[in-house]
Amino acid sequence: MALDPETRQQLIETVRRFVNEVCRPNEQLLSETNAIPDAIVRQMRDLGLFGLSIPEAYGGLGLTMEEEALVILEMGHTSPAFRSAFGTNVGIGSQGIVMFGREDQKHDWLPKLATGEAIASFALTEPDSGSDAGSVKTKAAKDGNHYVLNGSKRFITNADKAHIFTVMARTDPDTPGAKGLSAFIVDRATPGITIGEPEKKMGQQGANVCDVVFDNARVPIANRLGEEGEGMKVAMSVLDRGRLHIASLSVGIAERLVEEITRYGSERKQFGKPIIEHQLVMGMIADSYAEAAAGRAMVLNAVRKYDAKDKITLLAAATKMWCTEMVGRVADRAVQVFGGAGYIADCAVERFYRDVRILRLYEGTTQIQQIVIGRELQRMAKAGEI
Repeated sequence: MALDPETRQQLIETVRRFVNEVCRPNEQLLSETNAIPDAIVRQMRDLGLFGLSIPEAYGGLGLTMEEEALVILEMGHTSPAFRSAFGTNVGIGSQGIVMFGREDQKHDWLPKLATGEAIASFALTEPDSGSDAGSVKTKAAKDGNHYVLNGSKRFITNADKAHIFTVMARTDPDTPGAKGLSAFIVDRATPGITIGEPEKKMGQQGANVCDVVFDNARVPIANRLGEEGEGMKVAMSVLDRGRLHIASLSVGIAERLVEEITRYGSERKQFGKPIIEHQLVMGMIADSYAEAAAGRAMVLNAVRKYDAKDKITLLAAATKMWCTEMVGRVADRAVQVFGGAGYIADCAVERFYRDVRILRLYEGTTQIQQIVIGRELQRMAKAGEI
């Protein structure tokens, strides 16, 4: 149920103050230590950020997709690793349980996820399976009242902190592709699970990704999400929402970068006047503002259609593609406007330049979004919907 306008505005303003007063002053510390201070994580829990999308019945805020997007737009105004701390609980880590979980599964995990007492991760990607999710090799063989999981997952966000994983594994070895996959809730404490060391990454320090290895890990049949063979259905349903979440984050970061280059361009002088008054610099700033504004409009249109329960796959893919590509262009212009200063490691735009590169990769690469868009348009043409 949507918040009333006053409550919604109070929530947005509270998150904005948290970003400006708590997160932004600690961006450099986050980058240098590769960790979010525990005190800031506690404040995130107190604000309810871990439970934005989890229904109120299970202790979350139960926000609509539009309300979630508005919160994430605000979180985009600081280093994206702050958002990542709770992002998997809000999106891909919890939404499989919200959408496909039985009541006992929801009661077991959603209240803990909503408060941040437990962290959830989404384990789909493998060493030989990324964009081609149907080629997942991790196996789940039925053995009595359990499935025995064997295989490896790669680049799993928050794996080092996770208490549970939503795992995609192949339950039918004779059925190739997506139809042979099933989804499971897997407790990290299950014997046979090993978490690798956090990877050293280009950007987003403080948001760790790790390998997760399953070696004869026994998972109760009761932990399966949905029916056998519905794993890809679970994954794709989660990803539609996740793509809108990432698009919202991308727009928020673009808006922060516009703020940075406008301020710097107004203060930095060359040839006797602020560089913003030089038309070529002014053009880069103007283009960045316009593209960020277009991205915000696109996000808000898409999330409202999601809340109206319209079919959203096409628009979610297009929105994710545009907004993540857009923020890459804005970040590149930001470094250009800052000049040499923008290439120095303690400069915010240098960090954002590295941080935003991943946005074009996860939740489906730009090229996967193009395929989704093309296929959806072709389907609509055949059905006479265009």
